[in-house]
Amino acid sequence: QVQMAQSGGGSVQAGGSLTLSCTAVGLTSDDYAMSWFRQAPGKEREGVSCVSFNGRWKYYSDSVKGRFTISRDGRKNTIILQMASLKPEDTAIYYCAATERTCSLHKEFEYQYTIWGQGTQVTVSP
Repeated sequence: QVQMAQSGGGSVQAGGSLTLSCTAVGLTSDDYAMSWFRQAPGKEREGVSCVSFNGRWKYYSDSVKGRFTISRDGRKNTIILQMASLKPEDTAIYYCAATERTCSLHKEFEYQYTIWGQGTQVTVSP
């Protein structure tokens, strides 16, 4: 059974940085795109960033582009999300997820992500 082991997150003041990590434990194939999603209180879950199975292609939502960086260690099926210049509106629970399909951050394709992490809290204070 595959599990997504998340770590990182926490609390920081606006303008600060945090790093999230996620490892797909038990995943025998590296043919999975992996993404980060987030859900703020009272809001729908939204896609934040995605990296292709080979790490070559990376995508970001407009709200984090230029501030967040996703990377992937394919051999370990681990992805890292480096978050800089954090804003209070980045406060949310962040989830990593994996899909056998191609990268997508659109809501209508969220169902394609079949493996999810437990979530980790990120809090940015003004």
